[in-house]
Amino acid sequence: MSLHPDIAVLLDMVQIGTESGARIPFPQLTATQARPDFDASSPLLDVDPPPLAHERRLSLPTRDGAAIAARLYAEREPDSRSPMPVLLYMHGGGFVVGSLDSHQPLCRGVATDSGAAVLSIDYRLAPEHKFPTAFEDAVDALAWIAREGAAAGLDRQRVAVGGDSAGGTLAAALAIEARANGDLPQPLLQVLAYPGLSSRQVSDSYSRYGSGFLLERDTVDWFFRQYLRDDSDRDDWRFAPLAVCDLSGLPPALIVLAEYDPLLDEGRDYASRLEAAGVAVDLQVYPGMIHEFLRMGNVVADALQARAAIGRALAAAFRTTDSERPPANMERHRD
Repeated sequence: MSLHPDIAVLLDMVQIGTESGARIPFPQLTATQARPDFDASSPLLDVDPPPLAHERRLSLPTRDGAAIAARLYAEREPDSRSPMPVLLYMHGGGFVVGSLDSHQPLCRGVATDSGAAVLSIDYRLAPEHKFPTAFEDAVDALAWIAREGAAAGLDRQRVAVGGDSAGGTLAAALAIEARANGDLPQPLLQVLAYPGLSSRQVSDSYSRYGSGFLLERDTVDWFFRQYLRDDSDRDDWRFAPLAVCDLSGLPPALIVLAEYDPLLDEGRDYASRLEAAGVAVDLQVYPGMIHEFLRMGNVVADALQARAAIGRALAAAFRTTDSERPPANMERHRD
């Protein structure tokens, strides 16, 4: 399918802004300068649903004694007598930008559409906190659900992990970590929205869409220079889940991809690897879309449709026992 016309208009505006100097690309900024620019894009690009009945800011401990902020979204007050299933959500932003605020509309929407609680975490960012700090913060947040979830009204037996872009990378790695760590809740679903999964960006889609489609090759390189300690970190599965040899025993996956995204091929490759390992996969490729489209509810209806699909998948996963899980359902192109 051709690029969606409204996405094409958005990309033209981005190009005009860059050429006029009104928009400065991230590689020309420091991380501190880039972060408010990224957060400021949310109210322009996205539709923010009304606040939910329960929105609470939390502070979660980490292994090194620090604390990270988190925000819990739910349609009702979570109660230990009637605990709610929960999605642990990691925002995108290349491990350098992004925040609780930048992804608030997305998290509100998913909480509404799924009927589950969404716990969004403000994991620590690079370059102040290099790899693997973001991954370790995600693990520690999942461990917090195991320890404290019941007291917070969350069902420790009905947990999913999810994220978009770099957050999708973290969610995929977190599912792998949980498989080997019996102290962590075992996710019933992993929601991976256009995740980065490969140690090297050499795919055909990266060549085709690495320039002119919002996520630029130079920006990805800038993100990784901030995040990685050295080049050897690229081969660590906590950064590149495709480096894992055995993907069997992982939770079912909903993988949401965009047709005009440099990361399209590695998402497809991961879906194929999961399916070959016996993992149920629902791969949804949205025609005409670009990276970050989930945060573009003001631009395209596909963003809200994709969020609703995530909500339905979560609701189904939280209703379904292991013996009732559906078989793998591979790629579906959205109309």
